[in-house]
Amino acid sequence: MSTDALPAPDPQRSSLSTHIGELLRLAGPVIVSRAGLMVMMAVDTAIVGRFAAQELAYYGLAHLPGNIMVGTGVGLLMGTVMITAHAFGAGTDAECGRAWRRSVPYALLLGVLFALVSLLGEPLFRLGGQTGDLSRGGAHVLAVLGLGAPGMMLYITTGFFLEGIKRPLPGMVAMVIGNFVNAGLAWALVWGHVGLEPLGAVGSAWATTVVRWGMGLGLVAYVWWMRDHDRWELRRPVAGWWSGAARQRHLGYAAGLSIGVESGAFAALGLFAGMISPLALGAYTVGLNLTALPFMAAVGLASATAVRVGVAYGRGDRRDMALAGWTGLGVTSAILALVGILYRSLPDALGAIYTNDPELLEAVAPLIAFAAWILIADGGQTVMANALRGRHDAWVPTALHFFSYAVVMIPVSAVLVFVLGHGAHGLFEGILIASVVSVTILSLRFAHLSRR
Repeated sequence: MSTDALPAPDPQRSSLSTHIGELLRLAGPVIVSRAGLMVMMAVDTAIVGRFAAQELAYYGLAHLPGNIMVGTGVGLLMGTVMITAHAFGAGTDAECGRAWRRSVPYALLLGVLFALVSLLGEPLFRLGGQTGDLSRGGAHVLAVLGLGAPGMMLYITTGFFLEGIKRPLPGMVAMVIGNFVNAGLAWALVWGHVGLEPLGAVGSAWATTVVRWGMGLGLVAYVWWMRDHDRWELRRPVAGWWSGAARQRHLGYAAGLSIGVESGAFAALGLFAGMISPLALGAYTVGLNLTALPFMAAVGLASATAVRVGVAYGRGDRRDMALAGWTGLGVTSAILALVGILYRSLPDALGAIYTNDPELLEAVAPLIAFAAWILIADGGQTVMANALRGRHDAWVPTALHFFSYAVVMIPVSAVLVFVLGHGAHGLFEGILIASVVSVTILSLRFAHLSRR
């Protein structure tokens, strides 16, 4: 057969295939790293939940502000991956190293501030309408979690630097090792194995704190001793880390506020659950954990999407920026749809991983089944927000997140729970409504900018 008769390759299809391959290559280790955060929480939730339902309530309450601080820290440090990706795309290697060196003292500062805030747990929980017992138990867990905040911020910002230069594998390895160590420590400390005193939820917090410091210091050591550290000028003195990183922080302010608002809205729903009953709070904790676990895959894909968009932005390639964003949304939606089928099919079996309490299992199984509807919309909105940030559209996604989660989700959930009497299920209905609103308006924004 003559080769003249063969159709010419479609450049659009070839480019799309390249984008999907590069997205998955970058996202694979990042997904493991991000999902590892939730796997760690999932293991702790299962260990604590099987120890005692009341301890699970303490654990869940402590992680409401704990997750806000970690999420806000991720956002505030996101300027590291943005600036690094832009510099990498532009071929200015030294600027990549400067972005990391400036971010390390900033990360430690954020971690210390989060640790101090973590000491205020009991009055904060009481202001949130929680009982005295729940407030005291949750505050003790939160204070221990806060001690690991500086280590966690070191891990995040160093991982962002490695992702920006397209080397996400070390962050993944650190997270995998951290999960194994955390599981063993939590098993021993929560239940009192190997001759230790059983500590309940506080034991899981100590395990998490030790592991966070280990991952943070380990990843910093890896970067410091990289073979090509001279290429990135990683060992030069840190000069002007505050004044010289104004643009880097500016990108992070928007992302930090955006993620903080979203995390705060979910924390408000957790307080609503605590107002219903400790059982409802435990069910909400398990249901949200199972929702957040596949969501971390979306976060990994979103981070890879931001890098792909950012590199194209550094090259000034408008068409590639648009294609990278829509590819990220499509791939994420397809993956989360498959997870949703699993959640709809096996809610009881998934719930049984977390608890052997029949009453708690009865409450949580319907939430797991309903979470299948949430996954695609919630994952899609984080991908589109990161696609916008990758092309330097920082504050509009923040405003849209505020509208979706503060203006829509909190009041809608409150009405569903306290007026219409939907209980904990109403909280998940509110999450779905807000996520659909968010992915819709963020996608419209990205489409608008792509046409300009």
